[in-house]
Amino acid sequence: MEYYGEIACQGLAMGKIAVLQKQENFINKQKTTDVNTEIIRLQNALEKSKKELIELTKRAKNTIGDTSASIFEAHQMILEDEEFVAAIYDRISSKMTTAEYAVFQMGEEIYHKFLSMDDSYFQARAEDVKDVVYRLLQNLKMKPIKSPLYEELVILVAEELTPSEMMQIDQKNILAFVIRKGDINSHTAILARMMNLPALVNVPFHYSEISTGMSAIVDAVQGKVIFEPSKEMCIEMESKIHKQTIKQQELHDLKGKKTVTKTGRKIAIYANISSEDEVAAALENDAEGIGLFRSEFLYMGRMSFPTEEEQFQVYKNILQQMGEKQVTIRTLDIGSDKKEEYFELKDEENPALGCRGIRFCLEKPEIFKIQLRALLRASVYGNLEILYPMITAEEEIDEIHKILEEVVCELKEEAIPYKIPKQGVMIETPAAVIISDILANKVDFFSIGTNDLTQYTLAVDRQNSKYTSRYNGYHPAILRMIRHVVKEAHKKGKPVGICGDLAGDIELTEQFLNIGIDVLSVVPSMVLKLRKRVRDMA
Repeated sequence: MEYYGEIACQGLAMGKIAVLQKQENFINKQKTTDVNTEIIRLQNALEKSKKELIELTKRAKNTIGDTSASIFEAHQMILEDEEFVAAIYDRISSKMTTAEYAVFQMGEEIYHKFLSMDDSYFQARAEDVKDVVYRLLQNLKMKPIKSPLYEELVILVAEELTPSEMMQIDQKNILAFVIRKGDINSHTAILARMMNLPALVNVPFHYSEISTGMSAIVDAVQGKVIFEPSKEMCIEMESKIHKQTIKQQELHDLKGKKTVTKTGRKIAIYANISSEDEVAAALENDAEGIGLFRSEFLYMGRMSFPTEEEQFQVYKNILQQMGEKQVTIRTLDIGSDKKEEYFELKDEENPALGCRGIRFCLEKPEIFKIQLRALLRASVYGNLEILYPMITAEEEIDEIHKILEEVVCELKEEAIPYKIPKQGVMIETPAAVIISDILANKVDFFSIGTNDLTQYTLAVDRQNSKYTSRYNGYHPAILRMIRHVVKEAHKKGKPVGICGDLAGDIELTEQFLNIGIDVLSVVPSMVLKLRKRVRDMA
C-alpha cells in the first residue's frame, strides 16, 4: 500500500507504525439555566489551560529551544486575547449556552476563517486555534490531555497532530510522522523540522488498511509512505538511509564554512522566515542572515492592527537572536490574497493590481508610521535592513523617505533610542526592473521577488492552477530582467539579492553567480544544500 503526501520535513525512515487515535471534539448544542456556573467553569478551564501551556513552553524550551517555545507562548496569547475570551463569555450570557458549546462555536468560527484564506500560511494557523480549543474543551470536561507512550522506535501515524501533542510525545522514540491532514506551513510541520524528523502531511491513507505494529517505509524525499513493504523494498531503503546519513553528515560539516566556490567567488546564503518561530531553523541551518522576514504575518489572524510595542518586541527578539547577522524585514505587504476585515480594503476586480504592498502603506501613513517607529527602535539591537514591497516609481521612495523623516523627528523629540537602518526595495514588477538604474540612486540595496516578477511579467496568476505550466520562472524574460537589475545596481555599488522561489533552485545557482547576484535568500532547510552546491563549483 503506497500513498503520496506533502513533505513537511525531508528524510527517510523505516520501522513499525503506531496509529494515534484521537477523540472527536464535536459538541452538541447545549442550553443552560445557570449562566454564572458556566462562566466560573470557563474561568477555571482558562486558568488550568494557561498553566499547562506554561509547562509546555518550558518543556519545548528545554528540549528543542527558545524558538519552539514561542509556539506555545502564542497559544497562551490566544487564551489571553480579551476579544476572544469576551466573545465566549458573551455567547454564554446572551445565548444561554454551556461553556463547552460557546468555546466550540467560537473555535469553529475562527478555525474556518483561517481555512478560508487564500494564503497557505494562514490556513496553517487554523491548527493553532484547534489546538487551544481542544485544550480548553478537555479541561472543561475535566479530562486532561494524555500523551501517548512508546517503548520502542515507531513511525507515528495520525489523522491530525497538534503542536501540543507533538511536544508531549517523547521524540527519542519517534522515527517519522505520517499525518493524514495538515499543512507544510503549520506549527506541527515546523516542530518536525526542528526535531529533524521525516514528516509527511496530507497523506490520504485509509484507516481500515493499517494498524499499529505494521511495518512501513517513509520516503520524505519523494513524498511517499509504503505500508507493509516487500523484503526487496526494505533492503533498498536500508541502503538509501545509509547514504542519507553520510550526506547529512557532509551538510552538517559545512556549518561555519564560507559559501565560496573553489576559485574564490563568494555569495551569501540567507534565510526567509515568516515568524519568530522560524529563527531557530535559520540558525540551526547556519544561515548567514535573514534575507526576508515577512512582517505582514504579525497583522494576520487578528481583529486590530498590532501596536508599536507588539511589533517592537518581535523585531527586537529576532535581531537579538541573530546577533551580528543581517536581518532584512519587509514592511507590511498586504492586499491581494493577504487581508483581514479590519484593514477595511474595498473589493477590487483585480486585487493583485490594486491596493497592495507599499500602496496600502502610503494610503494609510498612520499605520505605516507605527511600523517604522517600531523598526527604527528595534534597529538599536542588531543589524537591521528595511525592505519596501511593490515599488513601481521613484516618487514612492520619496514619499517613504518623507514619512521616515517625520518618524525620526518624533523619536528625537520623545528621546527614544533609535537607529536608521539601510533601506532597500523589492524588484517584483517590470516597471521596477526598467527603472532600476533610477531606483538604485535612492536606496541601499535591491531584493528581487521572483514569484511576483514572474506573475506580472508573464501575465499569469501564480495561484491559478489551470495555468501552472505557463508560470515559468525559467522564462528567458525573467532571467534577462535579473541580469539587467544586477548590472544597473552594481554600477551604483548597490548589492542585489533574490528572495523568491528561484533563489532555492539549485539548477540556477551557477547562473546566478555568473550574473553577479550577491545574496540568495531561501527557506532554512535549503541553506546548507545551496552552500554545498556553491562550494562544489569551480
